[in-house]
Amino acid sequence: MTEKQIDDTIVGRGNKDGAALFRQWFDELNEVAAQGGQSAYVFVMGSMAEILRVFDLPVVFPEINSLQTAVRRVAHEYLDQAEDYGYSPDICGYVKADVAMQLRNGKHSMGRIPKPTIGVYTNACNTYIKWAEIWERMYEIPIFTFDVPGTRAAGTQTWPGDLDFENDCRYVAAQIKELIELCEEITDIKFDIDKLREIMGHANVMSRGWKQVLELNKSRPSLFNALTDGTIYLGVANGFRGTKEGADYFDELVEEMEYKAAQGIGTLTNEEYRLLFVGVPCYPIFRRFNELFTTQNGTFINSTYLWFASGGTNTGFEYDLDNPLDSLAEGILINVRDAMDSMFFQDKILIEMLDTYHADGVVYHPIKSCRTTSTGMADNRRALMADRDVPSLFIESDMMDRRVVSEAQLKNRIEAFFEGLATRKHQAAIEGF
Repeated sequence: MTEKQIDDTIVGRGNKDGAALFRQWFDELNEVAAQGGQSAYVFVMGSMAEILRVFDLPVVFPEINSLQTAVRRVAHEYLDQAEDYGYSPDICGYVKADVAMQLRNGKHSMGRIPKPTIGVYTNACNTYIKWAEIWERMYEIPIFTFDVPGTRAAGTQTWPGDLDFENDCRYVAAQIKELIELCEEITDIKFDIDKLREIMGHANVMSRGWKQVLELNKSRPSLFNALTDGTIYLGVANGFRGTKEGADYFDELVEEMEYKAAQGIGTLTNEEYRLLFVGVPCYPIFRRFNELFTTQNGTFINSTYLWFASGGTNTGFEYDLDNPLDSLAEGILINVRDAMDSMFFQDKILIEMLDTYHADGVVYHPIKSCRTTSTGMADNRRALMADRDVPSLFIESDMMDRRVVSEAQLKNRIEAFFEGLATRKHQAAIEGF
C-alpha cells in the first residue's frame, strides 16, 4: 500500500484527539482550582461519574494525576517529598505522589488540581479506603465508600435473574440513593433523573465503542498497541465518561480502527509476536519500556490494564435508560466486580484471549508499589501455564519509583524471552513441513 492510499485524517486521529481531550480535561481542572470551585476525587474502578456529573461536580482522578508525574519523569520529586513527610517507601507510589501534590496546593506538571469537596471510592482496591481517609483528614470533607460485592471464588459470578445477583443489586442501589442525598447536600443542586439519563446515554455510546475497539484489535496485524495507545484511550474513557465529547471520541475511534482493519494498517510494520500484558505499565520509562518489545517486533494486543482501569467500559455494558437507577446499580455491580476479577481471577480470561487474539505469549509485570494488582500474579501465571503451553515472561519493576527500575535487567530478560519465542516459531515451522 502506498502512502497516498492512506487517509491520514483518520489514521492516528485517536491518539491526536485523545491527547487534545486530555489536555482540555486538565485545563478545565486548572480553571476550577483557580476559581476555588467544587470537585469530586474518584478512582478508575467505580468512579460514579454518572451520578457526580448530574451535580456538575468535576471528577478528579488522583491515580491518573500521579501516573502523569511518572510519565513526565518528575515522580521522584513527589515521592521524596511524601517520604520526607513521613510516608513509607513501601506503600503505593500513587498515594505518595498525590499526598505531595496536596502538600503543594495541587501543583501538577499539567497545571493545578482543585481541592476536593467529596471523595468517592469503591472497595475494588484496598488502598482506596486508606487513601480517601487522607483527604478526609487534610480537608475535613465527606468521603463515601461504595461497597460493591465481588466474586466469591473463581467461576462463581452470578448474573441477572439469579437471587444472589438481585440481592447484590438492591444493596448497591441503596448506596446510590445515599450518594445522591449526600451530593444534594454538598452542592445544593436537586437530583435530576432526566439529566442522569442523558449522561448514561453518552456512557452507553462510549461502552459500546470501547468494546468494539478491543474486539477489532483481534485483527492481523493488530491495530493499536494496548500498552501505549491503550493508555491514551483509557484517559478519555475515564475523564470523559458520561459526556458527549467522550461518546463522540469513541465513535470516531471505532471508525479509525475499522478503516485500519479494512486497509490492513497495523501498529507495527513488521508484527511477528502478539503479546498480552498483565499488570500496570512501567511509567518511569514508559516509552522505552514499550520499545524493548517493539524493537523485537512484538506488540501488546490486549491487557488486564485495559480491563480494570477502564472503569468497566470494557464490558460493553449498556444502561436501560427507562429504568436508570436500578440499571446503574446493575452496571456498577457488573463493572466493578469485573475489574476485581481482572486482578484476582484472570487466568480463565487470559486463556480465552490467547485463542481469540491469537497471542504468542503473556508478559506478567508485578510492581513494588501495588500489592493489589501484583499479589497472586505468580500463582495466576502457574495456573495459566498448567492449562496452556504458552511462553510467559515475569518481569518486576514499578509504576512510579524509578529507583527500583533497572532498564538493563529488563532488557536482558526481554531479549531472552524473544529468543525463546523465535525458537518456538522456528520449531513449529519445521514441524509444519
